[in-house]
Amino acid sequence: MENPSSDEKKTTIKEPLLGNPSKGGFRTMPFIIANEAFEKVASFGLLPNMILYLMNEYHMDMATGSNILFFWSAATNFLPVLGAVIADSSVGRFRMTGFGSIVSLMGMFFLWLTTMIPQAKPAPCDQSISHCISPTISQLILLCSSFSLMSIGAGGCRSSSLAFGADQLVNHDKLRKVRALESYFSWYYVSATVSVLVATTCVVYIQENIGWEVGFGVPVVLMLLSVVSFYLASPLYVKLKPKSGLIIGIVQVVVAAYRNRHFVLSSSQSTDVLYHYKKGSTLVVPTEKLRFLNKACIIRDPHQDLTNDGRASNPWSLCTVEQVEELKALIKVIPMWSTGIMMSIAGGQSSFQVLQASSMDRHITSTFEIPAGSFSVFLLISLTLWISLYDRLILPLASKIMKRPVRLTAKQRMGIGLFFSFLSTVVTALVESIRRTSATKRHSEDLLSPVAMSSLWLVPQYCLSGLAEAFNVVGQNEFYFSEFPRSMSSIAANLFGVGMGTASLVASLIMSTVNNLTGRGGEESWVSSDIDKGHLDYYYWLLAGLSLVNVLYFVVCSRAYGPCEGEEGKGCWVEEREE
Repeated sequence: MENPSSDEKKTTIKEPLLGNPSKGGFRTMPFIIANEAFEKVASFGLLPNMILYLMNEYHMDMATGSNILFFWSAATNFLPVLGAVIADSSVGRFRMTGFGSIVSLMGMFFLWLTTMIPQAKPAPCDQSISHCISPTISQLILLCSSFSLMSIGAGGCRSSSLAFGADQLVNHDKLRKVRALESYFSWYYVSATVSVLVATTCVVYIQENIGWEVGFGVPVVLMLLSVVSFYLASPLYVKLKPKSGLIIGIVQVVVAAYRNRHFVLSSSQSTDVLYHYKKGSTLVVPTEKLRFLNKACIIRDPHQDLTNDGRASNPWSLCTVEQVEELKALIKVIPMWSTGIMMSIAGGQSSFQVLQASSMDRHITSTFEIPAGSFSVFLLISLTLWISLYDRLILPLASKIMKRPVRLTAKQRMGIGLFFSFLSTVVTALVESIRRTSATKRHSEDLLSPVAMSSLWLVPQYCLSGLAEAFNVVGQNEFYFSEFPRSMSSIAANLFGVGMGTASLVASLIMSTVNNLTGRGGEESWVSSDIDKGHLDYYYWLLAGLSLVNVLYFVVCSRAYGPCEGEEGKGCWVEEREE
């Protein structure tokens, strides 16, 4: 490999426009977003009432049914990460999304068959002798097969759909692509939110009021529409080729850097240093960040280290500059990624919030009261409204006032979202303190009646949580896509989901620790099942303190990370220069 002259060297990835310019673009977005929206309505519409279906139709007890749903949920959350790896390194995002959609349809169809075929589930209980027949092995196999197929399908569809949509903007120039990505991520997230809202209201209502046959048949029809809408636009898609061996390549960098740890590094700009890079690549010199990894791509002896066609003789001792930069991108983003975990913890206390709402006056009129589990609707409404206003009203208005196109950077939106999450937790703690004070003042004969406090006091905390997600989640997705090489786009699309899974484990650890420490010596735990006797307000104040520390941690991580791709690094707004 020839050593390039200094004026040919570059320290950033400049990817050429790929694919046919007549393909891709915003005309493909309705098909991709529709595919994801129908999939979410179908899958999320099955989840809320599934425990009732297992208990009533399969005669399972609460523990058995809950365990089955737990494993289903765990698989559904984990498999998109595996699907992202396979999509990026082997089959490509188009095939992975299509495969996931078809397999999800098969799983939902099998589940619908359990409602239509009497032999697919146990016979109804004999009320005269209070006896219920347990499901047979074959019946359980059919049921679990449907769950498994839906999890595998979710792993394929959710892992690549978002990244595949971003691929359609590959033919945009850099500045137009930044604006297009921001708009795409925002509306993609809005469609996902509306889909979940429809699923948890309309589909669930059908199941409860019309029956399981129709209630499970609707998701099948919606998933069929998802598959059709996706493949209908197949000739229009930009279908980027996957990069083989992505994960193996990252491991090779670690091994090669360790093997070459005794090398003495000089500046990457030195003309005396030879770096191994792919033929035709525009990235020929590694960046100065995380310099110790640069040892993995240094050529010591071209005759020994390289083959005749310019490949590495031993890829476990010599890697390409491109491989090194992919690993650097992953390492550099981990601290920023970790700041979103606390926001998911603070916003994931839905069980306690349902208990709060249950103990309050939920009447809107004398005859209608809001279900305790429906207050999350205010979060979804707040999120959707803000994203819509931000994209269509606030940014154009700010640009008009400042007389130039402006926007908030991805990192700034992430930080604002974390601050709103902190405010939401503070408001939650204050409202719970007021609610508990009102509850303890009730007379003994009124203990079973709701607290004389309107449940609408809970609305502000949900609205603030919606704003937190609107800023932080969309900002996170854009941040990962902007900072990762295109070959890692599917992995970038799933980092937020990995953070949510991690947050669930950490939240469980925090709650268990608080319960054990505050419940010692016969004392009532802060997180007692009887929230009037417990101190949920103290628990929320603890989360608020951790959220504030997380905001400060984000500031440190953001400064340490430095400017993002295309970011000027000064001012609150980034000016977009029009060509």
